[in-house]
Amino acid sequence: MDRGSERDTAPGRGVGDSATGRIPLAVVVVDRAGLVSHWSSGARRLFGVSRDDAVGQPAADLLPVSGALPEDLDDPRGGSARDAPMGYDGLGPDLEVSLGGHTGYATAGRARLCPPRQTPGGERLDVLWWAYPLVGPDPSRLLVLAADATRLRDERGYDDETAEHIAPGFARHTELPASEELERRLPDILPNMGPGLSARIVSQVLELGYPVLEFSQFDRVPVTPYWGVPRRLGRIRAEAVVPQQRAAAAPVPAGAEQDLEYVAVRERLEFLNEVSSGIGSSLDLGETIREVTSAAVPRFADFAGTHLRAAVLAGEGFPDGPPDAHTVMFRVWVEHNDEPGRWDDTVPVGESFAFPEHTPFYKCMVTGEPVLIPKVTEELSERISGEFEKRDLRPLIGGRSLLIVPLKARNVVLGFMVLMRRPDRAQFDDMDRTTGAELAARAGLVLDNARMYTYQENVADTLQDSMLPQVAPRMAGCDIATRYLPGTRLGRIGGDWFDTIKLPGSRTALVVGDVMGHGLNSAAMMGQLRTAVQTMAAMETPPAQLLRNLDDLARRLGDNYLATCLYAVYDPIRGELTLANAGHIPPVLVRAEDGGSELLDLPTGAPIGVGGVPFEVTRVKVAPGDRLVLCTDGLVEVRGSDIGEGLAALCESAAHPAASMDDACDTIIRALNTHGGRKDDVALLMARLNGIPGDHVAEWRLDADPREVARARRQVRERLLDWDLPQAVETAELLVSEVVTNAVRHGGSDRIGLRVVRTDALLFEVTDDEPALPAMCAAGPSDESGRGLRVVSRLAREWGASASGHRKTVWFEQTLHIP
Repeated sequence: MDRGSERDTAPGRGVGDSATGRIPLAVVVVDRAGLVSHWSSGARRLFGVSRDDAVGQPAADLLPVSGALPEDLDDPRGGSARDAPMGYDGLGPDLEVSLGGHTGYATAGRARLCPPRQTPGGERLDVLWWAYPLVGPDPSRLLVLAADATRLRDERGYDDETAEHIAPGFARHTELPASEELERRLPDILPNMGPGLSARIVSQVLELGYPVLEFSQFDRVPVTPYWGVPRRLGRIRAEAVVPQQRAAAAPVPAGAEQDLEYVAVRERLEFLNEVSSGIGSSLDLGETIREVTSAAVPRFADFAGTHLRAAVLAGEGFPDGPPDAHTVMFRVWVEHNDEPGRWDDTVPVGESFAFPEHTPFYKCMVTGEPVLIPKVTEELSERISGEFEKRDLRPLIGGRSLLIVPLKARNVVLGFMVLMRRPDRAQFDDMDRTTGAELAARAGLVLDNARMYTYQENVADTLQDSMLPQVAPRMAGCDIATRYLPGTRLGRIGGDWFDTIKLPGSRTALVVGDVMGHGLNSAAMMGQLRTAVQTMAAMETPPAQLLRNLDDLARRLGDNYLATCLYAVYDPIRGELTLANAGHIPPVLVRAEDGGSELLDLPTGAPIGVGGVPFEVTRVKVAPGDRLVLCTDGLVEVRGSDIGEGLAALCESAAHPAASMDDACDTIIRALNTHGGRKDDVALLMARLNGIPGDHVAEWRLDADPREVARARRQVRERLLDWDLPQAVETAELLVSEVVTNAVRHGGSDRIGLRVVRTDALLFEVTDDEPALPAMCAAGPSDESGRGLRVVSRLAREWGASASGHRKTVWFEQTLHIP
């Protein structure tokens, strides 16, 4: 097109002729100052002005529009202007509007132009034209295409009726060519235009989704969307053109209006299909909201704002009942093609409020039906603006066409979209209301899917968080750090867990487990097993017996559940680990002496739930500063790779020096969590085994004699003074006196043990041969006993009791206030 060669004079086709012909085009680019920046050879031939004379000149001077046909001017087919073909109903000034930069939309039409070098009163050019606004930082503002309608009729064999079918309102719309194909052919359409501008035009045409007008079987040129063309054949004009009084139109040919309506419906269906395929690409609620809002601008509206109910946005489940005057709505996204910042202060994203009654927004919200206002009058804009405190909406909504459509799912309103068109664009009509409602229906379904996914994620995360323990960073003789990574599967919840449990004798139980499978059932199973482990650990159940009991419990809960579990007990005084394994991956021990790491060689054992397999115990001596690393297989197992490689990487990364326990955990996660496609959740527990020095432990044997209570107080006082802790003496003496007195009175044997351990707190343990656990009593004013444990509960940081075999231990911790 616009080739300037003999190919332009090839035979055309008449009505019904299958032969194709090419229409030479004049291509003009206008900058933001209204000056011509590109003038093609086709423009030179059509308008008689050279490129050198045209570039830099005002476009309106080079393309002077003669205006509407006067009544005494015959049209090309004969007859008066009253019988003129469509396109002669005053479309000329529309080109002036576009050239003057008064519209930001693609326009098209047919006009009479006076060539700039022609004397007044000379023959005017009959042209078909298309004008496309260009956006972006480039100074180019407008792309104008023009074709000689007379040549189309005389040289190509098209009569006026056929020419009318080539006009934008009657074009045969086809799918856009692929971007690569359009870029390849653009130099033929836009000769002498630089590749940067050509590529930008292609990008914009494809992004805005302009339909194309097929002049022949080989060349396609973009034209304005059909929605800008009025429904009557005698009033062809683009939707962006400022409405003006037009001359009366010629009679409508039989069947033409039906064809026009068919094309309109088809274009709207194509738009809705494109929107449906473009939204919902993610189940992320925020991304879905942005997609839904952006889909309407600029093709359907100039402004789109999406408002959602607070419950939807918060992922709190399905909203309860219809909205009312107290329903809080959030403005979650705004899209527009006005100048930047125009809407930001008045309608900011993230604002929440209840919409006032007697506004169209409230009406749409409570009725669940679209609200169409073809034009917001000055009175209506003042009334709407008056309902919003300290906010003047009049400059933004006055004169615009307004359409508000509900976003619904399962017949419940989730929110609504506000759509507006500027005054220089065709007003919303009943067909637009139907299109907007269908757009909102599809958007509501997608939003509800995203809402449900967000709700499920929130439920899963809440359940997972409630089941994972809040592990203290310091236990007796050891420091703890943990990490949990949810899986990438839907719901993200799994059966991995870790735990630390305080045991008598300053010991700590370290646990990590993994219920096989994912989802709520696995998480529920995990919660039951974790609770059972805590209960049995508090009863000082030996590690092997604990796993045996856990296996029995799992089989009673159901045949479909299997789990792995590693249970370790750390004794910081003896410097020893006691471990039992039920099908879990082995832990890593990092030695402080040389920084080396090793996988502990433990009997693997069978997973929990298999049944009938004995569990063995392994004891490992450890030194102060050694680190024990326990994790689930989601960290070391990669599909398609040997798990041994993951365990080797775990050993290597665990041995890296780190400034803190948290840094050490992060090093492991970074080293082993780099592979893509990880779907399993991960639990990681690291313990630095600091130990407790022997001189920080004191033990005494007491007789079951009331006089031994005084000796116990004296021994504790002397030891605390030796440790330079005089501020702790008074409280310690009182609490030890109460607990030892209970052991003397109710212990049931002659052997009473008292131990004091100094860590970051003081731990006191009193042991006797009576397995029955003590209980606090409700002592009356005249009772001589029953107050001991109440005193302990009030003054101690923590206290508790546990039984093992035929003995029990009552312990309490006292906070150290070291100046």
